[in-house]
Amino acid sequence: MKTLLYACLACSALLLGACADMGGIHTQATQIDANDLRPGKLVEQAATAGGAEKNALAPQWPQINWWQIYHDRQLNTLMTTALRDSPDLGVAQARVRQAEFYAGKAEAATELEITAKTSMTRQLFSEHDFIPPPEAGNYAWYNRAAVEASYDLDLWGKKRKALEAAIDITHAAAAEAEMARLALEHNIVRAYVQMSLQYALKDIAQETLAHREKALQVMHQRQSAGLATEMDVTQLEAALPPLHIQIERYDEAIEILRNQLAALSGQGPGAGDKLTRPILVLNSATWWQLPTKLPAHLIGRRPDVVARRWSVQAAGKNIEAAKASFYPDINLMGFIGFQSVGFSKFLSNESAINGVGPAISLPIFDGAALRSNLGVQTAAYDIAVEQYNRTIVHAMESVANTLVAAKSLQKQKILNDSALNTASRARSLASQGFHAGMTDFLVLLNSEITLLTQRQQQAQLAAAMLESHATLMLALGGGYMPEDPDMADRANPSHTQNQPSQNHATPATNSILNSSVKPTSNSNHDEERRLQ
Repeated sequence: MKTLLYACLACSALLLGACADMGGIHTQATQIDANDLRPGKLVEQAATAGGAEKNALAPQWPQINWWQIYHDRQLNTLMTTALRDSPDLGVAQARVRQAEFYAGKAEAATELEITAKTSMTRQLFSEHDFIPPPEAGNYAWYNRAAVEASYDLDLWGKKRKALEAAIDITHAAAAEAEMARLALEHNIVRAYVQMSLQYALKDIAQETLAHREKALQVMHQRQSAGLATEMDVTQLEAALPPLHIQIERYDEAIEILRNQLAALSGQGPGAGDKLTRPILVLNSATWWQLPTKLPAHLIGRRPDVVARRWSVQAAGKNIEAAKASFYPDINLMGFIGFQSVGFSKFLSNESAINGVGPAISLPIFDGAALRSNLGVQTAAYDIAVEQYNRTIVHAMESVANTLVAAKSLQKQKILNDSALNTASRARSLASQGFHAGMTDFLVLLNSEITLLTQRQQQAQLAAAMLESHATLMLALGGGYMPEDPDMADRANPSHTQNQPSQNHATPATNSILNSSVKPTSNSNHDEERRLQ
């Protein structure tokens, strides 16, 4: 008994001593804790101003169908079609399925492998081998049919860690699919807002054209009465062609945006021909307010951050699998079947064979390759961490930038409203003076140009506010929630000790494509901004 124990200890020492050296290879990148990043006064003020109200009204803010806040049925229909038919989303979902099958392949490597093999070979047998006469020195058939089984004990967890990494990659692919969805929604809303803006600018140009044509008629009458010169008439006539050109450009932009929206929704240009003028509504007083929990809330709602977090976890598991490769592999192998020379007794009991035993693989001369593989995996981990850090920093930046723009747009709106009132009054006075013969035509023309400029700025500011809301929804993750309820916390580096517990993953996009959230009504119509 002691002899067997000593033999086992000696074999263990030999096996461990045969392992390659992995010393000196380690990760270098450090994850950023988003709570250590100062969000800035503007972000904190926005959260303090409106977060409590938002959280009280909607437990999950933003809503997954955040674009329904614009109350445009055509936009809702367009978005539904895009989420169903977009090729970009189809590619993202296919990548999720691909990752799932890779995970299935990794899971199969951890299970018992059973194969059935048969071989029939006609060969010349040696006269000095174990095959007796009459086959020795002659040609004969050598036949074998057996069922073979092998099982890797995976004592060091190499395959288990590879499986866990594959599962994490599947989760990352699902989160990336959600990011593709959110980016598509953002692009559709921006194009839709731009189409609405082109309609508004076209209205202004057409109204200005109508005023100019009416003024031209009056000028002709004044010329006939000897109160105006041909120069006055010519100046008015010269102002008409540029307005016709502007209107044509707006029509061109509208058609291009229709085609773009059709393409984004996975349809041909013919679908864009059916699009009518957008009617968008947004509460301009509260759209920029944030939830109270920042930046932790922000992290849990951005699918790109969640995807990067899963990638970091997968890279960590790959390092553990690479380290496990430095130790011996021990497999249990067995077989049962038939083996014989010739066919006469091939399947008889006398030709039965079976066997079982371990197979040990020692990485004696593979040290350089194993160390290189470990180095590759540690570098991949550092890359994943730095990509995660970059995503966190850019996430904070995008929110801050959006709030800067929102605050500026609020101020610009106030200034533009004041300037618009002044310009409207100036044009009215100039028109009255011109018709009374007390004001020069150039004064009237300049007043119209000033009013046109202010009205254009008003339309552009309204569109910018709508686009800024869409950008804010993109920055906050568009209502995305990971399949794993704890992932919103795991995305925060302060919770990195928690490891994923799922053994499988499914595309999160499926739940979104089948969801339907009705838009909430807004009773504060006086504060709503309409862009028609």
